[in-house]
Amino acid sequence: MPVLLLSLLLCSACEAVGRIENPEVPALAVTPSATPQEEPLPATPPAVPPAPAGLRSVASWEGMFVEEWGRAHMQTFLPWSNSRDSWDFYNLAYGLDANTAMYRATGRRAYLDRALLYVNNLVASARVSSTLPRSQFKDGYLGWSSALSEPSGQEVPLYESYCWRYVTRLLRVIRETPELYAASTYRAQYDRLLAFTERNIFEKWFTRGANDFVYRNRTHMAAHWAFIAMDLSMMTTDPERKARYLEVFDNIHHGMPNFPSSLRAKMEPNPDHPAAWFWNDKWDSDAQPGQDVAHANNVLAFIVEAHDAGMEWTDADIRKFVVTLNTIIWPAPKVYAEFVDGTGTGDGWFNDGLMKLGRYDVNLQRRLEQHRVGQNGQFFANAALNVRLLSEQAAQ
Repeated sequence: MPVLLLSLLLCSACEAVGRIENPEVPALAVTPSATPQEEPLPATPPAVPPAPAGLRSVASWEGMFVEEWGRAHMQTFLPWSNSRDSWDFYNLAYGLDANTAMYRATGRRAYLDRALLYVNNLVASARVSSTLPRSQFKDGYLGWSSALSEPSGQEVPLYESYCWRYVTRLLRVIRETPELYAASTYRAQYDRLLAFTERNIFEKWFTRGANDFVYRNRTHMAAHWAFIAMDLSMMTTDPERKARYLEVFDNIHHGMPNFPSSLRAKMEPNPDHPAAWFWNDKWDSDAQPGQDVAHANNVLAFIVEAHDAGMEWTDADIRKFVVTLNTIIWPAPKVYAEFVDGTGTGDGWFNDGLMKLGRYDVNLQRRLEQHRVGQNGQFFANAALNVRLLSEQAAQ
Protein backbone atom coordinates (compact mmCIF):
# COMPACT_ATOMS: atom_id res chain seq x y z
CA MET A 1 0.00 0.00 0.00
CA PRO A 2 2.73 2.61 0.74
CA VAL A 3 4.21 2.22 -2.77
CA LEU A 4 0.77 2.47 -4.39
CA LEU A 5 -0.11 5.45 -2.26
CA LEU A 6 3.11 7.29 -3.09
CA SER A 7 2.71 6.73 -6.83
CA LEU A 8 -0.90 7.97 -6.84
CA LEU A 9 -0.08 11.05 -4.82
CA LEU A 10 2.82 11.92 -7.10
CA CYS A 11 0.69 11.42 -10.22
CA SER A 12 -1.82 13.95 -8.92
CA ALA A 13 0.70 16.70 -9.57
CA CYS A 14 0.77 16.05 -13.33
CA GLU A 15 -2.90 15.42 -14.12
CA ALA A 16 -4.62 17.62 -16.71
CA VAL A 17 -6.69 20.51 -15.44
CA GLY A 18 -10.41 20.52 -16.22
CA ARG A 19 -11.38 21.78 -19.68
CA ILE A 20 -13.36 24.98 -20.21
CA GLU A 21 -15.67 24.70 -23.21
CA ASN A 22 -16.25 28.43 -23.80
CA PRO A 23 -12.99 29.93 -25.15
CA GLU A 24 -14.29 33.47 -24.61
CA VAL A 25 -14.29 33.08 -20.82
CA PRO A 26 -10.85 32.16 -19.48
CA ALA A 27 -10.38 29.55 -16.81
CA LEU A 28 -9.59 30.71 -13.31
CA ALA A 29 -5.83 31.10 -13.22
CA VAL A 30 -4.02 28.63 -11.02
CA THR A 31 -1.18 30.28 -9.17
CA PRO A 32 2.11 28.52 -9.95
CA SER A 33 3.87 26.91 -7.06
CA ALA A 34 6.42 29.08 -5.36
CA THR A 35 9.99 27.94 -4.97
CA PRO A 36 10.78 25.79 -1.94
CA GLN A 37 12.52 28.75 -0.29
CA GLU A 38 9.27 30.73 -0.36
CA GLU A 39 7.05 27.98 1.01
CA PRO A 40 6.92 27.40 4.79
CA LEU A 41 5.40 23.97 4.19
CA PRO A 42 6.68 20.78 5.81
CA ALA A 43 8.24 18.24 3.47
CA THR A 44 6.28 15.42 5.10
CA PRO A 45 2.87 15.41 6.79
CA PRO A 46 2.78 15.57 10.58
CA ALA A 47 2.64 12.24 12.38
CA VAL A 48 -0.77 10.85 13.28
CA PRO A 49 -1.16 9.75 16.93
CA PRO A 50 -1.81 6.03 17.42
CA ALA A 51 -5.44 5.02 17.04
CA PRO A 52 -7.34 4.11 20.20
CA ALA A 53 -7.16 0.39 20.99
CA GLY A 54 -9.36 -1.72 18.76
CA LEU A 55 -9.88 0.88 16.04
CA ARG A 56 -8.67 0.71 12.46
CA SER A 57 -5.84 3.18 11.86
CA VAL A 58 -5.92 6.31 9.74
CA ALA A 59 -3.41 4.66 7.39
CA SER A 60 -5.73 1.69 6.93
CA TRP A 61 -8.67 3.92 6.01
CA GLU A 62 -6.40 5.92 3.72
CA GLY A 63 -5.41 2.76 1.88
CA MET A 64 -9.07 1.99 1.14
CA PHE A 65 -9.63 5.59 0.05
CA VAL A 66 -6.67 5.54 -2.33
CA GLU A 67 -7.87 2.34 -4.00
CA GLU A 68 -10.80 4.21 -5.50
CA TRP A 69 -9.39 7.76 -5.48
CA GLY A 70 -8.19 7.83 -9.09
CA ARG A 71 -11.24 6.11 -10.55
CA ALA A 72 -13.71 8.35 -8.75
CA HIS A 73 -11.74 11.40 -9.83
CA MET A 74 -11.66 10.59 -13.54
CA GLN A 75 -15.11 9.03 -13.89
CA THR A 76 -17.24 11.29 -11.71
CA PHE A 77 -15.80 14.21 -9.74
CA LEU A 78 -13.58 15.80 -12.40
CA PRO A 79 -16.33 15.76 -15.06
CA TRP A 80 -18.85 17.12 -12.56
CA SER A 81 -16.48 19.94 -11.61
CA ASN A 82 -16.31 20.95 -15.29
CA SER A 83 -20.05 20.78 -15.84
CA ARG A 84 -22.07 23.94 -16.29
CA ASP A 85 -25.21 22.22 -15.03
CA SER A 86 -25.44 22.97 -11.31
CA TRP A 87 -27.17 19.65 -10.62
CA ASP A 88 -23.77 18.02 -11.03
CA PHE A 89 -22.42 20.22 -8.23
CA TYR A 90 -24.85 18.52 -5.84
CA ASN A 91 -23.01 15.23 -6.29
CA LEU A 92 -19.60 16.87 -6.50
CA ALA A 93 -20.14 17.92 -2.88
CA TYR A 94 -19.27 14.38 -1.78
CA GLY A 95 -15.90 14.49 -3.54
CA LEU A 96 -15.09 17.86 -1.98
CA ASP A 97 -15.97 16.58 1.47
CA ALA A 98 -13.98 13.39 0.95
CA ASN A 99 -10.76 15.07 -0.15
CA THR A 100 -10.98 17.76 2.52
CA ALA A 101 -11.59 15.16 5.22
CA MET A 102 -8.69 13.03 4.02
CA TYR A 103 -6.38 16.02 4.05
CA ARG A 104 -7.47 16.80 7.60
CA ALA A 105 -6.87 13.18 8.57
CA THR A 106 -3.43 12.79 6.99
CA GLY A 107 -1.96 16.21 6.21
CA ARG A 108 -1.16 15.08 2.65
CA ARG A 109 -1.54 18.10 0.38
CA ALA A 110 -2.43 16.02 -2.69
CA TYR A 111 -5.94 15.66 -1.27
CA LEU A 112 -6.22 19.38 -0.57
CA ASP A 113 -4.97 20.15 -4.09
CA ARG A 114 -7.57 17.88 -5.64
CA ALA A 115 -10.40 19.54 -3.72
CA LEU A 116 -9.07 22.94 -4.82
CA LEU A 117 -8.93 21.76 -8.44
CA TYR A 118 -12.64 20.98 -8.30
CA VAL A 119 -13.51 24.37 -6.83
CA ASN A 120 -11.30 26.24 -9.30
CA ASN A 121 -13.10 24.42 -12.10
CA LEU A 122 -16.50 25.34 -10.68
CA VAL A 123 -15.63 29.01 -10.44
CA ALA A 124 -14.11 29.04 -13.91
CA SER A 125 -17.36 27.69 -15.38
CA ALA A 126 -19.57 30.38 -13.78
CA ARG A 127 -21.31 32.80 -16.14
CA VAL A 128 -22.99 36.16 -15.61
CA SER A 129 -26.64 35.52 -14.85
CA SER A 130 -27.81 37.91 -17.57
CA THR A 131 -26.10 35.71 -20.19
CA LEU A 132 -27.78 32.47 -19.07
CA PRO A 133 -30.53 32.00 -21.66
CA ARG A 134 -33.34 30.89 -19.33
CA SER A 135 -32.25 32.36 -16.00
CA GLN A 136 -35.13 33.70 -13.93
CA PHE A 137 -32.91 36.49 -12.55
CA LYS A 138 -30.85 37.95 -15.41
CA ASP A 139 -28.72 40.02 -13.04
CA GLY A 140 -25.00 40.70 -12.71
CA TYR A 141 -24.03 37.86 -10.38
CA LEU A 142 -22.01 34.87 -11.57
CA GLY A 143 -23.64 31.47 -11.48
CA TRP A 144 -24.93 28.42 -13.32
CA SER A 145 -28.19 27.00 -14.56
CA SER A 146 -29.57 23.47 -14.59
CA ALA A 147 -31.43 21.43 -17.16
CA LEU A 148 -33.17 19.69 -14.25
CA SER A 149 -34.82 22.83 -12.87
CA GLU A 150 -38.54 23.41 -13.37
CA PRO A 151 -38.78 25.07 -15.81
CA SER A 152 -35.51 23.96 -17.38
CA GLY A 153 -32.52 26.29 -17.48
CA GLN A 154 -33.09 28.19 -14.24
CA GLU A 155 -30.61 28.91 -11.46
CA VAL A 156 -31.14 26.61 -8.46
CA PRO A 157 -30.10 27.72 -4.96
CA LEU A 158 -30.27 24.22 -3.48
CA TYR A 159 -27.72 22.74 -5.89
CA GLU A 160 -25.28 25.56 -5.17
CA SER A 161 -25.68 25.59 -1.38
CA TYR A 162 -25.47 21.80 -1.14
CA CYS A 163 -22.05 21.95 -2.75
CA TRP A 164 -20.77 25.24 -1.38
CA ARG A 165 -21.01 24.27 2.31
CA TYR A 166 -18.03 22.02 1.56
CA VAL A 167 -16.28 24.75 -0.41
CA THR A 168 -16.36 27.05 2.61
CA ARG A 169 -15.20 24.19 4.84
CA LEU A 170 -12.25 23.66 2.51
CA LEU A 171 -11.39 27.36 2.64
CA ARG A 172 -11.53 27.29 6.42
CA VAL A 173 -8.94 24.52 6.42
CA ILE A 174 -6.55 26.83 4.57
CA ARG A 175 -7.35 29.78 6.82
CA GLU A 176 -6.89 27.79 10.02
CA THR A 177 -3.67 26.01 8.96
CA PRO A 178 -0.88 28.59 9.40
CA GLU A 179 1.59 26.99 6.99
CA LEU A 180 -1.08 26.84 4.23
CA TYR A 181 -2.31 30.37 4.81
CA ALA A 182 1.28 31.67 4.70
CA ALA A 183 2.10 29.84 1.46
CA SER A 184 1.60 32.06 -1.59
CA THR A 185 0.14 29.34 -3.81
CA TYR A 186 -2.61 28.53 -1.30
CA ARG A 187 -3.17 32.08 -0.09
CA ALA A 188 -3.80 33.31 -3.64
CA GLN A 189 -6.40 30.63 -4.25
CA TYR A 190 -7.97 31.20 -0.86
CA ASP A 191 -8.35 34.95 -1.38
CA ARG A 192 -9.83 34.52 -4.85
CA LEU A 193 -12.25 31.75 -3.91
CA LEU A 194 -13.37 33.50 -0.74
CA ALA A 195 -14.13 36.70 -2.67
CA PHE A 196 -16.13 34.71 -5.23
CA THR A 197 -18.06 32.93 -2.47
CA GLU A 198 -18.91 36.07 -0.55
CA ARG A 199 -20.34 37.82 -3.61
CA ASN A 200 -21.56 35.12 -5.98
CA ILE A 201 -22.89 32.57 -3.51
CA PHE A 202 -23.98 34.21 -0.25
CA GLU A 203 -24.65 37.80 -1.35
CA LYS A 204 -26.28 36.63 -4.56
CA TRP A 205 -28.92 34.45 -2.96
CA PHE A 206 -29.44 36.70 0.05
CA THR A 207 -30.02 39.71 -2.19
CA ARG A 208 -32.30 37.83 -4.54
CA GLY A 209 -34.52 37.01 -1.58
CA ALA A 210 -33.35 35.71 1.78
CA ASN A 211 -36.79 34.40 2.80
CA ASP A 212 -37.07 32.36 -0.40
CA PHE A 213 -33.50 31.24 -0.95
CA VAL A 214 -31.64 31.29 2.40
CA TYR A 215 -34.26 30.76 5.11
CA ARG A 216 -35.50 27.60 3.41
CA ASN A 217 -38.66 25.66 4.22
CA ARG A 218 -36.94 22.51 5.51
CA THR A 219 -34.40 22.08 8.30
CA HIS A 220 -31.81 20.42 6.09
CA MET A 221 -31.91 23.10 3.39
CA ALA A 222 -31.64 25.91 5.93
CA ALA A 223 -28.74 24.01 7.55
CA HIS A 224 -26.72 24.37 4.33
CA TRP A 225 -26.93 28.15 4.65
CA ALA A 226 -26.19 28.08 8.36
CA PHE A 227 -23.07 26.07 7.49
CA ILE A 228 -21.97 28.54 4.81
CA ALA A 229 -22.76 31.59 6.96
CA MET A 230 -20.87 30.12 9.91
CA ASP A 231 -17.76 29.42 7.85
CA LEU A 232 -17.82 32.83 6.19
CA SER A 233 -18.21 34.57 9.54
CA MET A 234 -14.93 32.96 10.58
CA MET A 235 -13.06 34.09 7.46
CA THR A 236 -14.38 37.40 6.19
CA THR A 237 -12.41 40.60 6.78
CA ASP A 238 -15.48 42.80 6.26
CA PRO A 239 -17.27 43.71 9.55
CA GLU A 240 -20.60 44.33 7.81
CA ARG A 241 -20.49 40.99 6.03
CA LYS A 242 -19.52 39.25 9.25
CA ALA A 243 -22.53 40.77 11.02
CA ARG A 244 -24.80 39.54 8.22
CA TYR A 245 -23.39 36.02 8.35
CA LEU A 246 -23.85 35.83 12.12
CA GLU A 247 -27.37 37.22 11.77
CA VAL A 248 -28.28 34.40 9.37
CA PHE A 249 -26.62 31.83 11.63
CA ASP A 250 -28.53 33.10 14.67
CA ASN A 251 -31.85 33.41 12.84
CA ILE A 252 -31.73 29.84 11.61
CA HIS A 253 -31.00 28.67 15.13
CA HIS A 254 -33.25 30.92 17.18
CA GLY A 255 -35.91 32.64 15.11
CA MET A 256 -36.57 32.17 11.41
CA PRO A 257 -37.97 35.42 9.98
CA ASN A 258 -40.46 33.62 7.73
CA PHE A 259 -41.42 30.50 9.71
CA PRO A 260 -42.68 30.08 13.30
CA SER A 261 -39.71 28.04 14.53
CA SER A 262 -35.95 27.54 14.41
CA LEU A 263 -33.42 24.74 14.32
CA ARG A 264 -33.00 24.90 18.09
CA ALA A 265 -36.74 24.93 18.70
CA LYS A 266 -37.17 21.84 16.54
CA MET A 267 -34.99 19.69 18.78
CA GLU A 268 -36.90 17.85 21.49
CA PRO A 269 -36.43 14.56 23.37
CA ASN A 270 -37.35 11.45 21.43
CA PRO A 271 -40.81 10.37 22.69
CA ASP A 272 -39.64 6.83 23.43
CA HIS A 273 -36.02 7.54 24.35
CA PRO A 274 -35.47 10.90 26.10
CA ALA A 275 -31.68 10.63 25.81
CA ALA A 276 -32.02 10.96 22.01
CA TRP A 277 -33.19 13.84 19.82
CA PHE A 278 -36.34 14.02 17.75
CA TRP A 279 -37.16 16.71 15.20
CA ASN A 280 -39.46 17.27 12.25
CA ASP A 281 -37.97 18.76 9.10
CA LYS A 282 -41.00 21.05 8.62
CA TRP A 283 -40.89 24.30 10.59
CA ASP A 284 -44.61 24.22 11.36
CA SER A 285 -44.87 20.60 12.51
CA ASP A 286 -43.61 18.48 15.40
CA ALA A 287 -45.45 15.36 14.28
CA GLN A 288 -43.92 11.93 14.01
CA PRO A 289 -42.21 10.31 12.18
CA GLY A 290 -40.20 13.53 11.80
CA GLN A 291 -37.12 14.14 9.68
CA ASP A 292 -36.17 11.41 7.25
CA VAL A 293 -32.76 9.92 7.97
CA ALA A 294 -31.46 10.61 4.45
CA HIS A 295 -31.78 14.36 4.99
CA ALA A 296 -30.88 14.15 8.68
CA ASN A 297 -27.38 13.57 7.31
CA ASN A 298 -27.38 17.15 6.00
CA VAL A 299 -28.42 18.55 9.37
CA LEU A 300 -25.69 16.61 11.15
CA ALA A 301 -23.02 17.56 8.60
CA PHE A 302 -23.58 21.13 9.75
CA ILE A 303 -24.10 20.55 13.47
CA VAL A 304 -20.89 18.51 13.80
CA GLU A 305 -18.86 21.33 12.27
CA ALA A 306 -20.65 23.99 14.32
CA HIS A 307 -19.93 22.06 17.52
CA ASP A 308 -16.26 21.67 16.62
CA ALA A 309 -16.07 25.41 15.86
CA GLY A 310 -17.49 26.16 19.32
CA MET A 311 -20.67 27.68 17.89
CA GLU A 312 -24.11 26.87 19.33
CA TRP A 313 -24.01 23.09 19.70
CA THR A 314 -22.64 21.66 22.95
CA ASP A 315 -21.11 18.38 24.03
CA ALA A 316 -24.45 17.47 25.65
CA ASP A 317 -26.22 18.08 22.35
CA ILE A 318 -23.75 15.87 20.52
CA ARG A 319 -24.22 13.04 23.03
CA LYS A 320 -27.94 13.08 22.25
CA PHE A 321 -27.24 12.88 18.52
CA VAL A 322 -24.88 9.93 19.12
CA VAL A 323 -27.68 8.14 20.99
CA THR A 324 -30.09 9.04 18.18
CA LEU A 325 -27.90 7.28 15.64
CA ASN A 326 -26.64 4.45 17.83
CA THR A 327 -29.98 3.50 19.38
CA ILE A 328 -32.88 4.92 17.37
CA ILE A 329 -31.75 5.10 13.73
CA TRP A 330 -29.39 2.09 13.87
CA PRO A 331 -30.64 -0.14 16.69
CA ALA A 332 -28.96 -3.35 15.50
CA PRO A 333 -26.61 -4.57 12.75
CA LYS A 334 -28.25 -4.18 9.33
CA VAL A 335 -31.38 -2.67 10.90
CA TYR A 336 -31.95 0.94 9.88
CA ALA A 337 -34.83 3.33 10.45
CA GLU A 338 -36.21 5.59 7.76
CA PHE A 339 -37.11 8.40 10.16
CA VAL A 340 -35.49 9.91 13.24
CA ASP A 341 -38.24 8.56 15.51
CA GLY A 342 -37.01 5.04 14.68
CA THR A 343 -39.86 4.03 12.37
CA GLY A 344 -39.80 2.84 8.79
CA THR A 345 -37.15 0.87 6.94
CA GLY A 346 -34.12 2.85 5.87
CA ASP A 347 -31.07 2.03 3.79
CA GLY A 348 -28.31 2.80 6.31
CA TRP A 349 -26.68 5.58 4.27
CA PHE A 350 -24.82 7.71 6.85
CA ASN A 351 -21.92 9.09 4.78
CA ASP A 352 -22.86 12.76 4.49
CA GLY A 353 -23.36 13.58 8.15
CA LEU A 354 -24.43 10.95 10.65
CA MET A 355 -21.22 8.92 10.40
CA LYS A 356 -19.26 12.04 11.40
CA LEU A 357 -20.58 11.47 14.91
CA GLY A 358 -18.02 8.67 15.14
CA ARG A 359 -15.39 11.31 15.94
CA TYR A 360 -16.95 11.68 19.40
CA ASP A 361 -17.52 8.06 20.41
CA VAL A 362 -15.09 5.13 20.10
CA ASN A 363 -17.87 2.54 20.32
CA LEU A 364 -19.81 4.20 17.51
CA GLN A 365 -16.67 4.38 15.40
CA ARG A 366 -16.10 0.69 16.07
CA ARG A 367 -19.61 -0.04 14.76
CA LEU A 368 -18.92 2.03 11.66
CA GLU A 369 -15.90 -0.16 10.90
CA GLN A 370 -18.32 -3.05 10.38
CA HIS A 371 -20.85 -0.98 8.41
CA ARG A 372 -21.06 -2.05 4.77
CA VAL A 373 -23.50 0.52 3.36
CA GLY A 374 -22.05 3.38 1.32
CA GLN A 375 -18.42 2.29 1.34
CA ASN A 376 -16.95 4.90 -0.97
CA GLY A 377 -14.39 7.68 -0.77
CA GLN A 378 -16.53 9.92 1.40
CA PHE A 379 -17.11 7.07 3.85
CA PHE A 380 -13.43 6.09 4.02
CA ALA A 381 -12.22 9.69 4.35
CA ASN A 382 -14.59 10.62 7.13
CA ALA A 383 -13.83 7.38 8.94
CA ALA A 384 -10.14 8.31 8.74
CA LEU A 385 -10.89 11.78 10.09
CA ASN A 386 -12.98 10.31 12.90
CA VAL A 387 -10.02 8.16 13.94
CA ARG A 388 -7.59 11.08 13.65
CA LEU A 389 -9.73 13.21 15.97
CA LEU A 390 -10.32 10.35 18.41
CA SER A 391 -6.55 9.70 18.43
CA GLU A 392 -5.82 13.33 19.22
CA GLN A 393 -8.34 13.32 22.03
CA ALA A 394 -6.83 10.15 23.48
CA ALA A 395 -3.33 11.66 23.31
CA GLN A 396 -4.29 14.76 25.30
